[in-house]
Amino acid sequence: MQEKILTNKKHGMAVLVLSILAIICGLVVLVLGGIAMETNMAYLPVFIAGLVVTLVSWVPLVGLRILRPSEALVLTLFGKYIGTIKGEGFYAVNPFCSAVNPAADTKLSQSGDVKTAESPLSALAEGTSISFTSKKISLKIMTLSNARQKINDCLGNPVEIGIAVMWKVVDTAKAVFNVDNYKEYLSLQCDSALRNIVRIYPYDVAPGVDTTGDGMADEGSLRGSSEVVANRIKEEIQQRVNDAGIEIIEARITYLAYAPEIAAVMLQRQQASAIIDARKMIVDGAVGMVEMALERLKEGGVVELDEERKAQMVSNLLVVLCGNHDAQPVVNSGSIY
Repeated sequence: MQEKILTNKKHGMAVLVLSILAIICGLVVLVLGGIAMETNMAYLPVFIAGLVVTLVSWVPLVGLRILRPSEALVLTLFGKYIGTIKGEGFYAVNPFCSAVNPAADTKLSQSGDVKTAESPLSALAEGTSISFTSKKISLKIMTLSNARQKINDCLGNPVEIGIAVMWKVVDTAKAVFNVDNYKEYLSLQCDSALRNIVRIYPYDVAPGVDTTGDGMADEGSLRGSSEVVANRIKEEIQQRVNDAGIEIIEARITYLAYAPEIAAVMLQRQQASAIIDARKMIVDGAVGMVEMALERLKEGGVVELDEERKAQMVSNLLVVLCGNHDAQPVVNSGSIY
């Protein structure tokens, strides 16, 4: 189904004025014909003509449509698609045309959903409400925020992730006729694409994991490669919604965390890894400082140390430099031997 834009329907004001004039003329003829019939029944055709004109003149008013910027209306005539009107303006279409939008009543967690508007007369009805739903299709960029999902990453760890997808309708005919409900279709495809991409990546960088599919391990991860992951999610969704006439503008990760059942364990793991890295850095620095101290003592000839004293000095310096607490010095007032 290809979209067909109707460009010759933007004359709603002319139809409105002509219809009002026709109604006024019909009423005048109807009244004058009725008066004349009281004295001469020959004016009966005039009366009938005025009645017909008055009744028929209301029909074109049914085909008047008003669109605001970035709105569209898909029209069908007796079940056949005849075209789409787009853009702001006052339109006049076939009065027997009907607007089609199967997603008009669908409400998702997203911007742009048209709320169901209540009629002003509903306040007069006790316990009942009269409502109507617009069949217009918004062409604006909307943001879909699906619920957080629990998905296993490539290492089998359950993670919770949420995304926000910016999208818009670019082909109204495909959106209305190719899928049953384009909003629900987009939501389901977002969930499916998110699961497919998240299963490729680990939460944190892990050794021996290939996330690009080139057969070589890399450092891709959900936490460290959020931009790359978001772009892959966007491309995956776009491939799935092309037939629905939808364009994906952008996809962004809005929430990412380990699932509650393993969050505490993973936090301890991260803390242990951080402690090990910090200790490694401290030890490397302490060894370098001890080597520098021994070289400076040897170059300056301050004191001559045998191997046993060097070992003791190295041990003391490492204890001081690698300890968690400040060292408490002990002054030796006697001989070092």
